[in-house]
Amino acid sequence: MANVVVVGSQWGDEGKGKIVDWLSERADVVVRFQGGHNAGHTLVIDGVKFKLSALPSGVVRGRLSIIGNGVVLDPWALMAEIETLRGQGVEVTPQVVRIAENVPLILPLHRNLDQAREAAAGKGKIGTTGRGIGPAYEDKVGRRAIRAGDLATPQVLSEKVDKLLFHHNALLRGMGMPEVDGAGLLAELAEMAPRLLPYVEATWKTLDEARRNGQRILYEGAQGTMLDIDHGTYPFVTSSNVVAGQAAAGSGQGPGAVDYVLGITKAYTTRVGSGPFPSELFDATGQRLGERGNEFGTVTGRARRCGWFDAVLVRQAVKVNGINGIALTKLDVLDGMDELKICVGYRIGDETYDYLPACSIKQAQVQPVYETMQGWSESTEGARTWNDLPATAIKYIRHIEELIGAPVALLSTSPEREDTILVQDPFED
Repeated sequence: MANVVVVGSQWGDEGKGKIVDWLSERADVVVRFQGGHNAGHTLVIDGVKFKLSALPSGVVRGRLSIIGNGVVLDPWALMAEIETLRGQGVEVTPQVVRIAENVPLILPLHRNLDQAREAAAGKGKIGTTGRGIGPAYEDKVGRRAIRAGDLATPQVLSEKVDKLLFHHNALLRGMGMPEVDGAGLLAELAEMAPRLLPYVEATWKTLDEARRNGQRILYEGAQGTMLDIDHGTYPFVTSSNVVAGQAAAGSGQGPGAVDYVLGITKAYTTRVGSGPFPSELFDATGQRLGERGNEFGTVTGRARRCGWFDAVLVRQAVKVNGINGIALTKLDVLDGMDELKICVGYRIGDETYDYLPACSIKQAQVQPVYETMQGWSESTEGARTWNDLPATAIKYIRHIEELIGAPVALLSTSPEREDTILVQDPFED
């Protein structure tokens, strides 16, 4: 049985929550391998909405749900999310949720620093969620992070807090901000320790045992490829690697742990926050996509920028991730449009490109080259077989497959889990 990695092939918000939920019923273990609670997934089950930010989506289905070492974790946000789910009738216990002992923690000082930097940046802001993800990753690579397992050893924790604050308080003094009180931070961590530690273990061992026992593992990515710290529209990116290769490193498994890469791909394109967006629409069509697609961020509530499908970006994501197949989502949002456009190339001055250059100046200058296709008047919402789809919708899908160099493995036609057309089961690859 294959182990599957789910990644976003655009700028996130592609509908990963529903697809991961759909796949989690076939999985034994679901793993988050990067990011923080800045990435939200919305699941709709029997008409009930579940909004997840820190927890793997499998938790709603009672699957073993692991927060891997590649994540940065805000323990206060996690506990609040657990309580919300319990209020919705979901059982969340240490038997269901496991946290890597070496996962770095997001602390209140990270949130404050994140927000202060964004405010100071003005028009040059990145567009972060202000939840401390970037500063927490900085401390991780700076070798001064507080990790989940540290909460079990108060003496070590005190020494690490001193080292952390030596760095942070110098930054705060330079920004004219109040310094962090070490005793106060230690008290907060001491209060959190008995709540968090029951979930903490060496999750790489748990995953290794699951693999050896032939269990199906679903690696759940957050954000999207174009927000990857290396391969995205830098500097308007997140602070971690979000591509499929991170699934192994971010969970403590070797690269052989991954058998199939599924790229979640929206039938048009959206983006939250600042940064280049070649196919963005500023007219009534863009507004219509946003309204019909309910394009508001799960975490922030911010309206998403909307545009035509960008085949150049998705083709690049297919290659960078090694995507075997895509799950095409929100096709129904395009219902009733007379014509559709697909970005098939870029132009910068007199030059043409079949990829997005890494240079931020060039990215800002990109002009899209479009192909125009006929739309369809019939509804695709709720379709569960190819026979339920209009011929022109199928033609649109087939052309996307040709342009991006990857087949459609799943097709989503509404937020409901059952409204999914299965072409190829990734777990049976």
